Amino acid sequence: MLKITSIVLVLLLSSFPPLPWAMLNLTLPSAHPDPEFVAQEVQRRVNASVFRRELLQTTQRDQSSSSSLCFTGNPIDDCWKCDPDWSNNRQRLADCAIGFGQYAMGGKNGDYYIVTDSSDDDAVNPKPGTLRYAVIRDEPLWIVFPSNMHIKLEQELIFNSFKTLDGRGANVHITGGGCITLQYISNVIIHNVHIHHCVPSAPVFTGNTNVRSSPTHYGYRTKSDGDGISIFGAKDIWIDHCTLSHCTDGLIDAVMGSTGITISNNYFSHHNEVMLLGHSDEYLPDSGMQVTIAFNHFGEQLVQRMPRCRRGYIHVVNNDFTEWEMYAIGGSGHPTINSQGNRYVAPSNPNAKEVTKRLDSGDGEWKDWNWRSEGDVMVNGAFFISSGEELEVKYEKAYSVDPKSVELIGSLTLHAGALGVGGRDNNLGKWGTGPNGGTPGLGTNEDYSDDYAGGGLQPSPATLLMSLSLFVAVSCLTFML
Repeated sequence: MLKITSIVLVLLLSSFPPLPWAMLNLTLPSAHPDPEFVAQEVQRRVNASVFRRELLQTTQRDQSSSSSLCFTGNPIDDCWKCDPDWSNNRQRLADCAIGFGQYAMGGKNGDYYIVTDSSDDDAVNPKPGTLRYAVIRDEPLWIVFPSNMHIKLEQELIFNSFKTLDGRGANVHITGGGCITLQYISNVIIHNVHIHHCVPSAPVFTGNTNVRSSPTHYGYRTKSDGDGISIFGAKDIWIDHCTLSHCTDGLIDAVMGSTGITISNNYFSHHNEVMLLGHSDEYLPDSGMQVTIAFNHFGEQLVQRMPRCRRGYIHVVNNDFTEWEMYAIGGSGHPTINSQGNRYVAPSNPNAKEVTKRLDSGDGEWKDWNWRSEGDVMVNGAFFISSGEELEVKYEKAYSVDPKSVELIGSLTLHAGALGVGGRDNNLGKWGTGPNGGTPGLGTNEDYSDDYAGGGLQPSPATLLMSLSLFVAVSCLTFML
């Protein structure tokens, strides 16, 4: 009798369309039981790296270019950059994450997959050697690039679980229709790629098209909304050292019960609504959303949402906010925002000096929202309006939250964005040894350019038409915790 009842229940639940199914799953997020402990652990990791940096500066006067990479105080970079043979020990990166996304394994212990074909001609039956063929595999994979590559997507690139996208040693650009989708999966690392000029996926007017999401499943997808990276009901995600700009909707959006996310060492620029965390004020599963935003540089021509939070616990630590037009951090739906050791540089507009913005709420509603600022550096008249309870947690005194350490904030975010050729610094070499020879230089191909890299990739007329498309709810896949 129990077996029959269980079968009937499964059949009933599987009959729901995607959105109601997600809303029924109120236990979707797998939240850390003590987010304050995770925040303090980030502080301790920064402390340890800064201490090591100061010790090396004292004992090693003659710094070579390779050893100087170890002096950043950035615990993520110091974890792998100090290995002179990092290019042959790439999977060590999976041990370097901090914060809520620290458990993202990516493709650790899996095979290496070498992307040799930049084409994206068939979203249902992708060719071996293409990026799409790799990301839909069932097995863990560590995906690498032997040379510079521009991948123009025709449809959204739907990942399977346990994948690492490792662009170190090459100049890798992902543009086009849909860009990256992480839906109902876990354990993904995206590292050292340029993601820009992402638009709603083709076809422009008809909308529906088939896209494969695993070796055994493909199905109709309605037009995506043009996010750079869309995280939908996913967990254990780490996005590190990417350069993002110029997308139709958000550069990074995390919704529908996503949690266990770290967004670190990225460079954001040239965009309106930068980052959305949370589906809606009423969507209860997003109360379990936990996101660490660390060591990022929020750069030129950004307007708002750095991030915009609905529910959840958001730790914003040691970022450099150098430009915004409306506000930096916004929220609604009673999120917790823990801002520590950031530098906020307000714009010249006297009406846009406030870092924070409570949206869709009156004073009486947001007064008890827990938004706090500790050790933040306010520049050019910037100010942060705190609210909520005064927690009794005694934070460890850390260099990372010293309000006088403006120079240190610059050091921690110095190498934000994609590294190497086409990145913000050129100290990261190409492949060292092994089967991939690396290709030096870029030539003059404008397809490799985003605005920060010194170019300006212009969308085609067809791409401009795509950007007028409306977002429709994406289809549902079974989510396994």
